[in-house]
Amino acid sequence: MPKITYIDTEGTARTVEAKVGATVMETAVDNDIPGILATCGGSCSCATCHVYVDDGWAAKLPPPALEESDMLDTAHDLKDTSRLSCQLVVSEELDGLIVTTPPRQI
Repeated sequence: MPKITYIDTEGTARTVEAKVGATVMETAVDNDIPGILATCGGSCSCATCHVYVDDGWAAKLPPPALEESDMLDTAHDLKDTSRLSCQLVVSEELDGLIVTTPPRQI
């Protein structure tokens, strides 16, 4: 199973196993990762699963679709590596992915 590391705003890292085909958001919710609210449940209609993808991983991910880009415009504290974790589908290639939660969600 691929492993994903979530780092919170205080720098605490939590590494969990993820199911292939699940999203990074679903994996966070299933493992009680703080800082990912997931209010809309993964339907890309809010930005409460906003994360910063580690610089080393950002270029390895497909670019955000228009719907995700539009929704990111509503998020706080955007960075170049901002993504909605509900739009990141776990695959074996994402083993070792590192994401950080922003200081605040909507």
